[in-house]
Amino acid sequence: MTTAPVEAEEPSSGTRSPRWSRWLGRPGRSLTRRLIWLASAWIVVALTVTGMVLTSQFEESGLRRLGGVLGTTVDEVLLSTRSGPMGVTTTQIQDSRTLRQLSGKYWAVAELTPDGRLVMLSRSVSLWDAEMPTPVELPDMLADAGGKTISYNARGPADEPLRVAASVKTLTGQVNPIVFFAAIDRSTIDEDTDAFARVTWIALALLGAGLVAAVFTQVQIGLRPLFSLRNEIAAVRKGETARIERAYPIEIQPLADQVNRLLAHNQEVVERQRTHVGNLAHALKTPLSVMLAEAGSLEGQLPDVVRRQSEIMKGQVDHHLRRARAAARAQGLGERTPLGEVLDELAVMLERVFETKGVEIDWRAPDALGFRGERQDLQEILGNLMENACKWSGRRVRVSAGPTGLGQMVVVVEDDGPGLPADRYEEVLKRGARLDENAPGSGLGLSIVDDLVKAYGGRVTLARSDMGGLKVLLELPAAEI
Repeated sequence: MTTAPVEAEEPSSGTRSPRWSRWLGRPGRSLTRRLIWLASAWIVVALTVTGMVLTSQFEESGLRRLGGVLGTTVDEVLLSTRSGPMGVTTTQIQDSRTLRQLSGKYWAVAELTPDGRLVMLSRSVSLWDAEMPTPVELPDMLADAGGKTISYNARGPADEPLRVAASVKTLTGQVNPIVFFAAIDRSTIDEDTDAFARVTWIALALLGAGLVAAVFTQVQIGLRPLFSLRNEIAAVRKGETARIERAYPIEIQPLADQVNRLLAHNQEVVERQRTHVGNLAHALKTPLSVMLAEAGSLEGQLPDVVRRQSEIMKGQVDHHLRRARAAARAQGLGERTPLGEVLDELAVMLERVFETKGVEIDWRAPDALGFRGERQDLQEILGNLMENACKWSGRRVRVSAGPTGLGQMVVVVEDDGPGLPADRYEEVLKRGARLDENAPGSGLGLSIVDDLVKAYGGRVTLARSDMGGLKVLLELPAAEI
């Protein structure tokens, strides 16, 4: 007997880390992802709206301050304006900025004609020979304001950004209304708003990052009991524990209690099935044994028929009871049988049995690989196959096993014997079929294997071995490690 270490499987390239996939993957059906994405989306939306509102309010506050300055300037210009026989005249107000060319602060007085045109009557020295910027829709804006001062943005004579205030008044002796303008450079307000926006968005970005990190932490800590419950259920499935033992928060504890009740009920059902199967076995085997004993002591055609039919009935009972027991055991949770231990025991025993033939059994299996089922069933499955291989081999028998993923494993039993024609592969799996009618045995070995494997949801496949003999491939449920 030889054993060899099994190389660890390489992780498939492109496989996403489960940890990052859990936190950063698409929400899908994951509660963790859903909570993180929803909270993160809400944080982003809330902070974006907050940043926009704060920046807008800061700008509006600055413009209101400019509006106060412009309103005072409009009042000063109005007080400096006279209506007389020579028309409307306005003296320069006492503001040093309006007396300096292109200083950034301007005023003007214009007459609003019936056809909607503005005729400039006077202007500040700071405007020099430029016109006060006015939008085309200004007359309509003044009409809609109802005598109140309106404000708008425009570009100044030096292409600077301006905040302009306009107010329409009707002077004594004048038929047409007079519009009073005041404008001031708003570059300082724009610069202050941009600086405030930069600081605000940086602060909100840092706050958002902190809040998202807090959400990660909150979800990880808040859902930790669920992760622990999942791990405990996995431990029960692997056979490491029989029930959920930990105490959980009041929101999750009822779930843990229900799982424990389900486990207990499942075990009770399995035990009840085993009891029924055992009772049925005893109830049927005793009368059959009596019939065989009575028929064996008599001679004649009738005793021969009774004896032959009783043997058939006994074989059928054994067959169906074996499948029923295996099916009942396959329903149980937590069953785990180390594959290597069973292979080693069978190899040692069979090498001694076939010592005169000099049979060598070479088996290879990962140490952590296990069969999700009872030890007795695995011993019966592998024992039949390995004994059959030893019986028909020249000297060498090879057994190899490994996981295939999705909770399954494959066990391959091969020998260097004469093998079997491909057209007989299906036949030898039937009850009573024999590889060689002259060889000793009942012909039930492969049938028993097929029954037990199918009871566990597996499959038996026969093929030609590269050693020259028969190769039997078993697909069985693997225990999670």
